[in-house]
Amino acid sequence: MGFGRAASAPAPRAPAPAEAPASDDALLVLYANGDPAAATELTRRHAPRVLGVATRVLGSRAEAEDVTQDAMLRLWKIAPDWRPGEAQVSTWLYRVTMNLCIDVKRKARGGHVDLDAIPEPPDPAAGAAETLQNSARHDALQAALMTLPERQRQAVVLRHIEELTNPEIAGIMEISVEAVESLTARGKRTLAKALAGRREELGYQDG
Repeated sequence: MGFGRAASAPAPRAPAPAEAPASDDALLVLYANGDPAAATELTRRHAPRVLGVATRVLGSRAEAEDVTQDAMLRLWKIAPDWRPGEAQVSTWLYRVTMNLCIDVKRKARGGHVDLDAIPEPPDPAAGAAETLQNSARHDALQAALMTLPERQRQAVVLRHIEELTNPEIAGIMEISVEAVESLTARGKRTLAKALAGRREELGYQDG
Protein backbone atom coordinates (compact mmCIF):
# COMPACT_ATOMS: atom_id res chain seq x y z
CA MET A 1 0.00 0.00 0.00
CA GLY A 2 1.52 3.29 -1.04
CA PHE A 3 1.91 6.23 1.14
CA GLY A 4 -0.46 9.06 0.32
CA ARG A 5 0.46 12.69 0.47
CA ALA A 6 0.59 14.11 3.95
CA ALA A 7 -2.59 15.93 4.76
CA SER A 8 -2.13 19.66 4.76
CA ALA A 9 -2.81 21.48 8.00
CA PRO A 10 -6.10 23.32 7.80
CA ALA A 11 -5.67 26.98 6.91
CA PRO A 12 -6.39 29.32 9.80
CA ARG A 13 -9.90 30.61 9.60
CA ALA A 14 -10.14 34.36 9.04
CA PRO A 15 -11.88 36.18 11.85
CA ALA A 16 -15.49 36.97 11.10
CA PRO A 17 -15.96 40.59 10.13
CA ALA A 18 -17.46 42.73 12.84
CA GLU A 19 -21.16 43.12 12.32
CA ALA A 20 -22.07 46.60 11.17
CA PRO A 21 -24.37 48.43 13.56
CA ALA A 22 -27.98 48.56 12.46
CA SER A 23 -29.07 51.75 10.73
CA ASP A 24 -31.54 54.11 12.35
CA ASP A 25 -34.11 53.06 9.76
CA ALA A 26 -33.61 49.39 10.60
CA LEU A 27 -33.87 50.07 14.32
CA LEU A 28 -37.16 51.91 13.86
CA VAL A 29 -38.54 48.98 11.89
CA LEU A 30 -37.38 46.60 14.62
CA TYR A 31 -39.01 48.75 17.28
CA ALA A 32 -42.26 48.89 15.31
CA ASN A 33 -42.15 45.08 15.24
CA GLY A 34 -41.90 44.88 19.01
CA ASP A 35 -38.14 44.96 19.74
CA PRO A 36 -37.59 47.16 22.83
CA ALA A 37 -33.79 46.92 22.48
CA ALA A 38 -34.07 48.93 19.27
CA ALA A 39 -35.65 51.81 21.18
CA THR A 40 -32.85 51.66 23.74
CA GLU A 41 -30.21 51.93 21.01
CA LEU A 42 -31.99 54.79 19.22
CA THR A 43 -32.31 56.64 22.51
CA ARG A 44 -28.59 56.15 23.19
CA ARG A 45 -27.71 57.49 19.76
CA HIS A 46 -29.99 60.49 19.60
CA ALA A 47 -31.36 61.62 22.96
CA PRO A 48 -28.11 63.30 24.15
CA ARG A 49 -27.91 65.49 21.04
CA VAL A 50 -31.61 66.33 21.18
CA LEU A 51 -31.13 67.34 24.81
CA GLY A 52 -28.08 69.45 23.96
CA VAL A 53 -29.86 71.32 21.20
CA ALA A 54 -33.00 71.92 23.27
CA THR A 55 -30.91 73.12 26.20
CA ARG A 56 -29.05 75.65 24.06
CA VAL A 57 -32.23 76.90 22.41
CA LEU A 58 -34.35 77.10 25.55
CA GLY A 59 -31.79 78.00 28.19
CA SER A 60 -33.42 75.63 30.66
CA ARG A 61 -32.25 72.10 31.37
CA ALA A 62 -35.60 71.10 32.85
CA GLU A 63 -37.56 72.31 29.83
CA ALA A 64 -35.02 70.69 27.51
CA GLU A 65 -35.47 67.34 29.25
CA ASP A 66 -39.24 67.59 28.74
CA VAL A 67 -38.73 68.43 25.06
CA THR A 68 -36.32 65.50 24.65
CA GLN A 69 -38.80 63.08 26.20
CA ASP A 70 -41.61 64.41 24.00
CA ALA A 71 -39.48 64.22 20.85
CA MET A 72 -38.51 60.60 21.51
CA LEU A 73 -42.12 59.67 22.30
CA ARG A 74 -43.18 61.15 18.97
CA LEU A 75 -40.52 59.07 17.24
CA TRP A 76 -41.91 55.89 18.81
CA LYS A 77 -45.43 56.84 17.73
CA ILE A 78 -44.49 57.29 14.07
CA ALA A 79 -42.29 54.16 13.96
CA PRO A 80 -45.00 51.94 12.37
CA ASP A 81 -45.44 54.46 9.54
CA TRP A 82 -41.72 55.25 9.03
CA ARG A 83 -40.58 54.91 5.43
CA PRO A 84 -36.88 54.05 5.29
CA GLY A 85 -34.87 56.22 2.93
CA GLU A 86 -37.28 59.16 2.83
CA ALA A 87 -35.64 61.12 5.64
CA GLN A 88 -32.90 60.70 8.22
CA VAL A 89 -34.05 59.97 11.75
CA SER A 90 -31.65 62.60 13.09
CA THR A 91 -33.05 65.28 10.75
CA TRP A 92 -36.61 64.36 11.70
CA LEU A 93 -35.74 64.60 15.39
CA TYR A 94 -34.02 67.97 14.99
CA ARG A 95 -37.11 69.34 13.22
CA VAL A 96 -39.47 68.02 15.90
CA THR A 97 -37.18 69.36 18.63
CA MET A 98 -37.14 72.84 17.12
CA ASN A 99 -40.92 72.88 16.80
CA LEU A 100 -41.31 71.74 20.41
CA CYS A 101 -38.89 74.44 21.55
CA ILE A 102 -40.94 77.05 19.69
CA ASP A 103 -44.06 75.79 21.47
CA VAL A 104 -42.34 76.04 24.85
CA LYS A 105 -41.12 79.57 24.17
CA ARG A 106 -44.54 80.60 22.92
CA LYS A 107 -46.21 79.34 26.10
CA ALA A 108 -43.64 81.01 28.31
CA ARG A 109 -43.52 84.31 26.42
CA GLY A 110 -42.76 87.06 28.87
CA GLY A 111 -41.67 84.61 31.55
CA HIS A 112 -38.27 84.47 33.26
CA VAL A 113 -35.56 82.32 31.68
CA ASP A 114 -33.00 80.87 34.08
CA LEU A 115 -29.67 81.15 32.29
CA ASP A 116 -27.83 79.27 35.05
CA ALA A 117 -29.96 76.14 34.82
CA ILE A 118 -27.56 74.28 32.55
CA PRO A 119 -24.41 73.20 34.35
CA GLU A 120 -22.06 71.28 32.06
CA PRO A 121 -20.30 68.32 33.62
CA PRO A 122 -16.74 69.41 34.44
CA ASP A 123 -13.83 67.67 32.77
CA PRO A 124 -12.30 65.50 35.52
CA ALA A 125 -8.86 66.07 33.99
CA ALA A 126 -9.18 69.84 34.20
CA GLY A 127 -7.81 71.78 37.11
CA ALA A 128 -10.01 74.00 39.24
CA ALA A 129 -9.04 77.20 37.41
CA GLU A 130 -9.62 75.62 33.99
CA THR A 131 -12.95 74.21 35.11
CA LEU A 132 -14.09 77.61 36.32
CA GLN A 133 -12.99 79.24 33.07
CA ASN A 134 -14.78 76.60 30.97
CA SER A 135 -17.90 77.14 33.05
CA ALA A 136 -17.63 80.90 32.57
CA ARG A 137 -17.28 80.45 28.80
CA HIS A 138 -20.29 78.16 28.70
CA ASP A 139 -22.41 80.57 30.77
CA ALA A 140 -21.29 83.56 28.67
CA LEU A 141 -22.10 81.78 25.41
CA GLN A 142 -25.48 80.63 26.72
CA ALA A 143 -26.34 84.13 27.92
CA ALA A 144 -25.32 85.59 24.55
CA LEU A 145 -27.33 82.95 22.69
CA MET A 146 -30.42 83.85 24.67
CA THR A 147 -30.19 87.46 23.42
CA LEU A 148 -30.60 86.32 19.80
CA PRO A 149 -33.98 86.25 18.09
CA GLU A 150 -35.44 82.76 18.23
CA ARG A 151 -34.79 81.73 14.63
CA GLN A 152 -31.24 83.11 14.69
CA ARG A 153 -30.53 81.15 17.86
CA GLN A 154 -31.84 77.94 16.31
CA ALA A 155 -29.74 78.40 13.18
CA VAL A 156 -26.59 79.27 15.14
CA VAL A 157 -26.97 76.28 17.46
CA LEU A 158 -27.45 73.89 14.55
CA ARG A 159 -24.63 75.37 12.46
CA HIS A 160 -21.92 76.30 14.94
CA ILE A 161 -22.60 73.94 17.86
CA GLU A 162 -24.11 70.89 16.17
CA GLU A 163 -22.01 71.57 13.03
CA LEU A 164 -24.73 70.66 10.56
CA THR A 165 -24.53 71.85 6.98
CA ASN A 166 -26.64 74.72 5.70
CA PRO A 167 -28.77 72.41 3.50
CA GLU A 168 -29.41 70.16 6.52
CA ILE A 169 -30.46 73.16 8.60
CA ALA A 170 -32.66 74.44 5.79
CA GLY A 171 -34.49 71.10 5.78
CA ILE A 172 -34.88 71.09 9.56
CA MET A 173 -36.09 74.69 9.80
CA GLU A 174 -38.07 74.44 6.55
CA ILE A 175 -36.49 77.56 5.06
CA SER A 176 -34.14 78.22 2.14
CA VAL A 177 -30.37 77.76 2.33
CA GLU A 178 -30.03 81.50 1.71
CA ALA A 179 -32.22 82.21 4.75
CA VAL A 180 -30.04 79.90 6.85
CA GLU A 181 -26.91 81.72 5.70
CA SER A 182 -28.46 85.07 6.59
CA LEU A 183 -29.63 83.89 10.02
CA THR A 184 -26.30 82.33 10.97
CA ALA A 185 -24.27 85.30 9.70
CA ARG A 186 -26.35 87.80 11.68
CA GLY A 187 -26.39 85.59 14.73
CA LYS A 188 -22.64 85.08 14.65
CA ARG A 189 -22.02 88.83 14.37
CA THR A 190 -24.31 89.50 17.34
CA LEU A 191 -22.58 86.83 19.42
CA ALA A 192 -19.15 88.21 18.53
CA LYS A 193 -20.21 91.68 19.70
CA ALA A 194 -21.73 90.31 22.90
CA LEU A 195 -18.57 88.38 23.78
CA ALA A 196 -16.02 90.91 22.49
CA GLY A 197 -15.65 92.74 25.79
CA ARG A 198 -15.04 89.50 27.69
CA ARG A 199 -12.40 87.82 25.51
CA GLU A 200 -9.53 88.36 27.94
CA GLU A 201 -11.64 87.49 30.99
CA LEU A 202 -12.81 84.24 29.37
CA GLY A 203 -9.37 83.30 28.06
CA TYR A 204 -10.16 83.45 24.34
CA GLN A 205 -7.18 83.88 22.07
CA ASP A 206 -7.23 86.41 19.26
CA GLY A 207 -6.92 85.09 15.78
